[in-house]
Amino acid sequence: MEDIRACEELQELLLLDGSQLPVVLFNGPICTTAGLYRVTDIDVDEARLLISIYGFESAVGHEASAQVFSNILETDVPMNRIEYVQKVGQKAIALKLKIRPEEGRILSASEMFQIGFVLQLMERLE
Repeated sequence: MEDIRACEELQELLLLDGSQLPVVLFNGPICTTAGLYRVTDIDVDEARLLISIYGFESAVGHEASAQVFSNILETDVPMNRIEYVQKVGQKAIALKLKIRPEEGRILSASEMFQIGFVLQLMERLE
């Protein structure tokens, strides 16, 4: 609950100075450029909260991952296969499968749910 209050206070401050960056969504954890990152596991409720506070931009390059995000975040997350560079101070949420599929295998959303995954919050610090 303390984290939620801190996020709400931070949102108010960011809105005041106009520097609020959307959360970027990735279909896997990736450092998009050189920098210092902090990566932590988060639960679905925390992910929904961040999306509601900051909004989001999809950089999800696979349809099944977009479907999984849409399902768990309860909002339409389009597939958007773009090159994206995470900005300093920007948060990203990545899907990380619990196992690495064999080379060349493209999973369906139902297979991703069967395998299991975690959500990871990636914050670019510098």
